[in-house]
Amino acid sequence: MSNFRELLKAAKKDIVEVGTKDAENLINDGWIVLDVREPDEYEQGAIGSSLHIPRGNLESSIEGLLPEKATKIIAMCAGGARSAFATQTLQTLDYVNVVSMEGGFNQWKDEGRSWEKPRTLDPVMRNRYQRHLLLPEIGDSGQMKLLDSKVLCIGAGGLGSPAALYLAAAGVGTLGIVDMDVVDESNLQRQILHNESRIGQAKAESAKQTLMDLNRDINVIPYNVRLCAENIQEIISGYEVVIDGTDNFPIRYILNDASAKLGIPIVHGSIFRFEGQVTVFDPKKGPTYRDMVPEPPPPELAPSCAEAGVLGVLPGIVGSLQGLEAIKLLLDLGDSLVGRLLTFDALEMTFREFKLQRDPTLEITWENRDRIQIVDLEDHCQPAPLLPELIA
Repeated sequence: MSNFRELLKAAKKDIVEVGTKDAENLINDGWIVLDVREPDEYEQGAIGSSLHIPRGNLESSIEGLLPEKATKIIAMCAGGARSAFATQTLQTLDYVNVVSMEGGFNQWKDEGRSWEKPRTLDPVMRNRYQRHLLLPEIGDSGQMKLLDSKVLCIGAGGLGSPAALYLAAAGVGTLGIVDMDVVDESNLQRQILHNESRIGQAKAESAKQTLMDLNRDINVIPYNVRLCAENIQEIISGYEVVIDGTDNFPIRYILNDASAKLGIPIVHGSIFRFEGQVTVFDPKKGPTYRDMVPEPPPPELAPSCAEAGVLGVLPGIVGSLQGLEAIKLLLDLGDSLVGRLLTFDALEMTFREFKLQRDPTLEITWENRDRIQIVDLEDHCQPAPLLPELIA
């Protein structure tokens, strides 16, 4: 029966090892350092921009993080043993450009080469977001990116409620909530951010209270204002993604135009009775709201939920899909709904997908952003002042 030394000796016969000096040259040439130490070791110091995957998670995680088998990899541990086994494993997984660094991080550090103390999640955060950390496509780096992200939810109603709740739970670090309405008893059938004790309270403030109770890691910024051409750029600038939970056409059009001018993607959702739809309007990559709806329909053809009714659980489904699309955009995961309209029929329990195309004659585009003038669709907007905490 083989012992550890024999296994290590056999592994080193199958791999290529390089010293710290050669490893440094390879890093300068664009090779990736794969740090296979344990989390507590990594937290004490690491080579800058290295990819951290503990040795025990290597087989399950590497292909999700580095799917290209020709990626140039330098495996590194503390002293060179675990990296040798890791290199052998990577070769078994058909990675063709892998070397192990002799001496490991300890020798690298002792020789005075560049290293840093990486930013990591504290134990409480690691426990809270553990299910995200187990996903190779997210992991520590993805979770920290979420904590650094900023998403604006326009509307704290039926769509904004589930979207904001799931974004807060996921650890999106800054959530802006725009809504000038107050909580009404008729909202509670579907607007799950609010409750009976908050009837009459500003929705933006009620939303903040609920979201902060859910996750104290995040910052929630309430905007108790009516969006209009005068304030929309100031409010949405600085956010990476906007969740559109509005229920009126004037705001959708000025939001579209501000998005095209600033290059901020919008995750659009809408609901009607038993049906809903979701898409992503990214002015840099695909069609926008004006491509889908060039002109607003007459009011009689577009009744609101207050006029036509809506199944209470429907916005929960559509808003959750909006939250999902926002996270995908933030982390660059999978295929977004850019250029695709996803519709849902709750009675038939069916989803359908439609392709959206750019209108080549449309002038309100990202390419023409310097010429875009944001104008209210109608004279409906009397902007209210920002809350005192937002002015400071």
